[in-house]
Amino acid sequence: MKTDVPETDAQRLGSEIREVRKARGLTLNDLSEAVSCSTAYLSRIELGSANVSSELLSEISAALSVDPDWFFPTQSGAGPLERSHVVRAENRRSLSGMYTRTTEELGFEDELLSSTLSGQCYLILSRFPPNAGAPPDPVEGYTFEGEQHAIVLTGEVELRLGDELIVLRKGDSFSYPSMIAHRFRNRTDQEATMVWAMSPVRISW
Repeated sequence: MKTDVPETDAQRLGSEIREVRKARGLTLNDLSEAVSCSTAYLSRIELGSANVSSELLSEISAALSVDPDWFFPTQSGAGPLERSHVVRAENRRSLSGMYTRTTEELGFEDELLSSTLSGQCYLILSRFPPNAGAPPDPVEGYTFEGEQHAIVLTGEVELRLGDELIVLRKGDSFSYPSMIAHRFRNRTDQEATMVWAMSPVRISW
């Protein structure tokens, strides 16, 4: 079986729209109700068998709270598999602009390390600016279905996991069900970075 057949532009765009829609927790019907397009035609767009006009793409992007340019990542490489599956450092896409909470509230900025949002999990690089992410009063934690795994690459991050306060330093790693209330902040004057593996895919912080 050939595995190096490149996707068409329409297929790639359609799959990107489908991935963001699912990561938002929306059905085709949900998206259709927000744009001037039928559910059937949206399905064809996601399958790559129908073209999408710039006007409709703008509507879809607005409904998904994402910049239209996000659907057109820079891909480089000699072969189709490299272009499809390898993300060069300079070509990473930001996730922070797609979240429902601001960077100031969260205390970190995220970049997508994975080449796609499809699949059962995805990789993220988080950057924690110095003295960022002070929790509100009373302290809240985020909870959602799934699991999180991460390793601290640089700096120091404070993790509030349930009722416990845990300091994580370079080289420390962790994993936990994300139904446990959690919150992070960087209390130092140096940037901290972490790489995450998260499942399922979600972009609704």
